[in-house]
Amino acid sequence: MENRVSVISIIIEDADAAPRVNDLLHENRNYVIGRMGIPYKERGVSIISVVMDAPGAVTSALSGKLGMIKGVTTKTLTAKLKD
Repeated sequence: MENRVSVISIIIEDADAAPRVNDLLHENRNYVIGRMGIPYKERGVSIISVVMDAPGAVTSALSGKLGMIKGVTTKTLTAKLKD
């Protein structure tokens, strides 16, 4: 399967969900190019952007698992890059 470059945007509204989010990201660390986290204390949320180079099925599965966690919202953007 062909790898694609994607960004998963994650908003964590429930701080108790953060360990599970980190566990899932750690499980997929071989595909992660980079990660940026921003704690937005004034609004009580944390925002994470994760850039991946992975097969579409891997990215989709990770995004789906993250989105199923209570207090977590995700959105994925995938680039259409030429080889």
